[in-house]
Amino acid sequence: MLSTGNYKGKLIVVEGIDGSGKSTQIDLLHKWLLSKGHSVYFSEWNSSELVKSTSRMAKEKKMFTPTTFSLMTATDFADRWERYIFPLLKAGGIVLADRYAFTAFARDVARGVDPAWVRSMYSFAPMPDLTLYFRVPLDVAVDRILSSRAKIKYYEAGMDLGLSDNKVTSFRLFQQRVIDEYEKMVDEFGMTVIDGTESVQKEQKLVRQLVTRILRGWEGLPNPLVRSRRRSTVVA
Repeated sequence: MLSTGNYKGKLIVVEGIDGSGKSTQIDLLHKWLLSKGHSVYFSEWNSSELVKSTSRMAKEKKMFTPTTFSLMTATDFADRWERYIFPLLKAGGIVLADRYAFTAFARDVARGVDPAWVRSMYSFAPMPDLTLYFRVPLDVAVDRILSSRAKIKYYEAGMDLGLSDNKVTSFRLFQQRVIDEYEKMVDEFGMTVIDGTESVQKEQKLVRQLVTRILRGWEGLPNPLVRSRRRSTVVA
């Protein structure tokens, strides 16, 4: 289980398999919230400078086991949480996370890691104020990935699990396992499901409505840059 949040800010998370469209939606949301004058911090999965070089080397040399991969991503998350995410939330800012602990709960368990063990590593992390799960059929996600990239990465395809010698087939099999884990978490963690097959515009409209609802009556940390620009305009 995740802990109870003790901070003044708002934590908004997007989850879903690769090709679900979640990254496009959180990017649009980020720009919209900034335009509204909010202080917003964006955090991306596996982006900690502390472990980036080590993780890259291990992936290149195919050194990860399911357990060491799980430990590495947990370390990455803990570093980002301690140095960036929690301080911003404590100050009253909005944190947008493209993937959160739920990604580990889905991917690591899909690799065969014990669910209780994975959850225990992230027990310090609080429940988000809003978690949007972008549900999309596997075939749609695969088509999007194959049309937008030159190749699928080794671990992304679950090639370390020996599911298939064909990378695309392995990707399909692994991502279906991940989907199965996400579906179990919808009710467990109160995720809000978004139809990932809708148009970008329709999805974003719904996302903004949901975010507006949780921000209603909330006074967060204003963006000093926006206030400064407004003051300069008035003086001019």
